[in-house]
Amino acid sequence: MAYYGQQPPPTDPNYLYGIFQKVDRDRSGNISANELQQALSNGTWTPFNPGTIRLMITMFDKTGRGTITFQDFQQLWKYINDWQQTFRRFDRDNSGFIDKRELKDALTTFGYRFSDMFFDILIQKFDRQHRGQIAFDDFIQSCVTIQILTAAFRAHDTNQSGWINVSFEQFITMILTSNIVT
Repeated sequence: MAYYGQQPPPTDPNYLYGIFQKVDRDRSGNISANELQQALSNGTWTPFNPGTIRLMITMFDKTGRGTITFQDFQQLWKYINDWQQTFRRFDRDNSGFIDKRELKDALTTFGYRFSDMFFDILIQKFDRQHRGQIAFDDFIQSCVTIQILTAAFRAHDTNQSGWINVSFEQFITMILTSNIVT
């Protein structure tokens, strides 16, 4: 389906429906997380991170059944290709991975200001290969996780000061209802 390193494929609905049918191996008319994972490559010839797959299914599943329809798939296709273009833009050395400096450039461009120590934590959290860099699928997961947590934080940061005062239970509720915990 989406392969890092190739040009984005066409978005013609007939073309996408053909892909959808190939991915929908059980012919249910929906794509499950397992089917989607088998169809995606992260550029390292390994399947997409299961956490990234679950996150994307959750984001695009309009029915809440843990699967996506063809209409959801069309949106997901665009979403993945947009992330692919973003990944390429920040993979300045064309290694097929994002290192700490490149991740810092990306998130700073997105408007975030984090410490170097925080970027070390991000790389450690999302570097499944323990090489000091993250693959395409892990880049998506790290950025989307930051976006989701930012939205949860902003809901409590009413004066936009960058500081919130929440109880422990409110904090746990923020995390558990943020769609990053599945």
